[in-house]
Amino acid sequence: MQASNPETGTAALPPIPAKRYFTIGEVSELCGVKAHVLRYWEQEFTQLKPVKRSGNRRYYQHHEVMLIRRIRHLLYDEGFTISGARNRLGEAAIQQHEETEAEARYKALIADLRQEIEATLAALKS
Repeated sequence: MQASNPETGTAALPPIPAKRYFTIGEVSELCGVKAHVLRYWEQEFTQLKPVKRSGNRRYYQHHEVMLIRRIRHLLYDEGFTISGARNRLGEAAIQQHEETEAEARYKALIADLRQEIEATLAALKS
């Protein structure tokens, strides 16, 4: 039985190599999930869309391997249903989008403040 890693939220899985694409067999080994389960999850989780090349061979990218590990954690370690995991991933995506928007607003505010300070400094110097 694999020990759970509370820091990453995944069970003790092998590190993901620095490659651009992974075959379904490689992803199966990296994530501790059988290939038929990965194909099923593609139908259930719209975020999971591997590149399909000649002969309908699936090639997963690094972010998809990370997503599969997250799905695995939600289903196997936290006990979510497929629907519950789908909802949790959707909530996480919304939260990340909101944080990105907030960060953009803060950067724009800082840029405006910088311009005002530079204008004030220029006025004081002249």
